[in-house]
Amino acid sequence: MTALSYASGTSRKPLLGQTIGENFRRAMMAWPTRDALVVPHQAYRATYRELWDQVEVVARGLIGLGVSKGDRVGIWSPNRYEWVLVQFATARIGAVLVNVNPAYRASELAYALDQSGVSLLLLAKRFRATEYEPILSSIRDQVPNLKRALVIDDDWSSLERAAEDVPSDRVETVEATLHFDEPINIQYTSGTTGAPKGATLSHHNILNNAYFIGQAMNYTEDDRVCIPVPFYHCFGMVIGNLACVAHGSAMVVPGEAFDPETVLATVAAEHCTSLYGVPTMFIGILNHPRLKDTDLSSLRTGVMAGSPCPIEVMRKTKSELNMNEVTICYGMTETSPVSTQTAVDDPIDKQVGTVGRVHPHVEIKIIDPTTGLVVPRGQQGELCTRGYSVMLGYWNNDEATHASIDAARWMHTGDLATMDNEGYVKIVGRIKDMIIRGGENIYPREIEEFLYRHPDIEDVQVIGVPSTKYGEEVMAWVKLKDNATVDEPALDAFCRGQIATFKIPKYWRIVDEFPMTVTGKIQKYKMRKVAVDELGLHDAAKTETA
Repeated sequence: MTALSYASGTSRKPLLGQTIGENFRRAMMAWPTRDALVVPHQAYRATYRELWDQVEVVARGLIGLGVSKGDRVGIWSPNRYEWVLVQFATARIGAVLVNVNPAYRASELAYALDQSGVSLLLLAKRFRATEYEPILSSIRDQVPNLKRALVIDDDWSSLERAAEDVPSDRVETVEATLHFDEPINIQYTSGTTGAPKGATLSHHNILNNAYFIGQAMNYTEDDRVCIPVPFYHCFGMVIGNLACVAHGSAMVVPGEAFDPETVLATVAAEHCTSLYGVPTMFIGILNHPRLKDTDLSSLRTGVMAGSPCPIEVMRKTKSELNMNEVTICYGMTETSPVSTQTAVDDPIDKQVGTVGRVHPHVEIKIIDPTTGLVVPRGQQGELCTRGYSVMLGYWNNDEATHASIDAARWMHTGDLATMDNEGYVKIVGRIKDMIIRGGENIYPREIEEFLYRHPDIEDVQVIGVPSTKYGEEVMAWVKLKDNATVDEPALDAFCRGQIATFKIPKYWRIVDEFPMTVTGKIQKYKMRKVAVDELGLHDAAKTETA
């Protein structure tokens, strides 16, 4: 009988039955003098004991400002040490941290604050060229639950003063009432249609996921993890901050936002052993002129995640960045986030060509999207996840929750995947990104992997665009390496005889950058809109399909 595409993750390590605060206390007691948080761009450095004491002050300050268990506290800021303090302070008093995307503008901000019922917002004064206070002022009347807003740059001392009126044992008293299954974090997903949905995560969700992510990379108190990915996203605050604390490792934050030169300098200066990033970040680092002059000998591991990882980029990361034990993580915000991960000792073809195997204490299956039946190993289908990591639900949105999590508590990811006989998973693409050209199913990921082989291509994204004749045609957006001179006919010629004719892009667009989110995820729906406008495909786009 053919094996089915189902796997459950086993482990000798049990799940942690702790709140985030309890786990943080354990780290402080075990490694009080080890570096916990290093933020060079703010000249900030704290040991675990120092970080604990500072978090205690912030927690008391929040209580002093009227924050109670279950209240929603928003944070709208790029990566700063204050973000980390607020993350652990809210966890210790049971307040639900609402992560606000630093790229949000007025309408998005108003929606997130109002939908989650944020009563206190901590915000940066600015991020890059954007001033936050005027944006907040413009929507203040749309968020009636917002009682107070504190500008981190100007009002941090007022938070500390508020702590002075709160007894020193008050935080522990509140902590004693907390349970690890309670919600502690809301993260808004950046959907391509409709309003964002607030994935609601518990202590149990994100702490355990962080712990097992770190375990997969053999983290100890000797590790120093460079975290250039945003805190507002699971990649930064869970895979980054929580994974470090769960193993006593140091969180090293190179800047408010990603900059390849700063990352390289920070890794060298702080002797980082691990580095995180989405593929576009690693591409930027690998192509930076300072790479060859930077000592990266301290690196051994890290995580590449957030979007499909090109095989060639993964190979170069291992060879040129000294990250022989780099891992690929796959997941989504709604699953806390990681469901599968490669192991540091996986065979090279599995390390670079798959997203690994199922995580401990998690189940995965690949199903036929039409019938719901589990497909045989090797066959494509939709990847689903079940277990401790699946979110509690979307905040105040039962309809969206039930549309994503079925009656058996399986989270339907919307990702197309295959599972081989050893349980390794390969992501083929998104169900909605699949291109159907004249009845042929085309998976953009396959074409992207082929084009990455071209010596002049730095990055590439493949999309489907409307076609009156075929329904859809293939289009490739290509970012070339510096000084490359290849043109569109040459790219077309590169494909001829190498991939099926129907997979060869009809349209090419050479670009300097792709539209993407703050976390580095490519926004293909924006690319399609641009393509329709530039190519004059409005009539084809109006064609109704079944």
